[in-house]
Amino acid sequence: MAINKSKAILNPVSPGITDDIFIDKIAHLDYALEKIYKEFMRVDNALNRKLVSFQANKTLPFYRWYKYKEGFSSFLVEYYIYKRGLDSTKKLLDPFAGSGAALFCASDLGIDSLGIELLPIGQHIIKARNLLNNFAGTDFKTLVKWKNEKPWINHQGQNDFTSLKITDGAYPQENSELIKKFLSCMQNENKNIQAVLLLALFCILESISFTRKDGQYLRWDRRSGRCLGAIPFEKGEICEFNDAMINKLEEIIQDVKGERSPDLFDFLAAPFRKGHLSIIGGSCLQELTRLDSNSIDLVVTSPPYCNRYDYTRTYALELAMLGVDEAELLKLRQEMLSCTVENREKDLLALNHLWASPLSICNEHKLLQKILEYLYSKKENKTLNNNGIPRMIKGYFYEMSCVIYELYRILAPSGEVVMVNDNVRYAGASISVDLILSDIAAKIGFQIQEISILPIGKGNSSQQMGAHGRETLRKCVYIWRKK
Repeated sequence: MAINKSKAILNPVSPGITDDIFIDKIAHLDYALEKIYKEFMRVDNALNRKLVSFQANKTLPFYRWYKYKEGFSSFLVEYYIYKRGLDSTKKLLDPFAGSGAALFCASDLGIDSLGIELLPIGQHIIKARNLLNNFAGTDFKTLVKWKNEKPWINHQGQNDFTSLKITDGAYPQENSELIKKFLSCMQNENKNIQAVLLLALFCILESISFTRKDGQYLRWDRRSGRCLGAIPFEKGEICEFNDAMINKLEEIIQDVKGERSPDLFDFLAAPFRKGHLSIIGGSCLQELTRLDSNSIDLVVTSPPYCNRYDYTRTYALELAMLGVDEAELLKLRQEMLSCTVENREKDLLALNHLWASPLSICNEHKLLQKILEYLYSKKENKTLNNNGIPRMIKGYFYEMSCVIYELYRILAPSGEVVMVNDNVRYAGASISVDLILSDIAAKIGFQIQEISILPIGKGNSSQQMGAHGRETLRKCVYIWRKK
């Protein structure tokens, strides 16, 4: 196998080893690693799937506006902020900020927060919601006027929006026309109003379309006439644009108005100070290297899981509405942390020559290398359902090792990382993401504090269960401390 010295090194595939022998070897190495970290592994009954996902945000003011399924709840962030004793003198970072749950929760508790987010949709949600914290009274009145008077309905102009191959024909004709009128009408307002109106539009796109976000892709309703599978899918009600928009604007107005109303903080002599919130657009592999050493006190994050989900497809409707074209979409897909089979291998040493150290840790990691050896043997034997899986798994761990290396550098002494992640399974081999990443973190210099396990684990995909049987996988929160 040809090796580019600036990239990860992979052990050659061992000839003549059966799948069962490979899986036994992986299980043996996994057990040995679990013995090392067993004292840190414990079930935390305070955690549940609702807490570590978007579900707990569904009814919360502000958080409920946009359904960001891959995010975690603000309750989880608050739980760990209080558990770790963070106060207003500290600073929080989320390098995979998503829609900003960690950032806004910290800010609401008076803690300064910084996020890094690659996808423009996440960046816009965070910036627009942050704008509303300091919305002028006249701007708020304008927003109320839009809700009450619906000026887009009789507006004469139309602004077209980008259509991608994976979003073409996504809306019923009437909804499509109203979107164009809405986009044109909002150009008459100032930039702050435009940003919030566009946020409201993002919040309803899925509900007024023929599509539903479904893990790795957009699922299409049979009424769209597009790409129907063997079993036609019907998502249920497709909302009318006007009704959906009015309801969303009302929701936003009520939440903002509720926050400004007199409440139980009235007895304070001075108004409560929110923490400063800022967001950096770009890949954390690049942006983390630009942050100062010892500048962050707590990292709360959930990186993309190693589960083949392609967020550029999942959020294609929103990206198209932001004007992202086909070339930009492909670029975003490759800049993502490797978590989908279409990710090509990144030249990590070209990004930062100091990453030779974490890459070396991956090269010498016995469990990781045995998993990769097995998957590459499956690829060579043409018994893998997608040949991109070994490259994706390899890229995921090597890139995450560089992220962990940078997090260690930028954390202040005794600073901590709180990370939510899932274990995965491919070709019958269970991959203990929690143990491998924690072991890499320990070798970089972190002290492992906890690997908190959810009481109820995660199931496998139907494909994995059909071929290899059911196996419950751990879903965990890792806590690492800088020495």
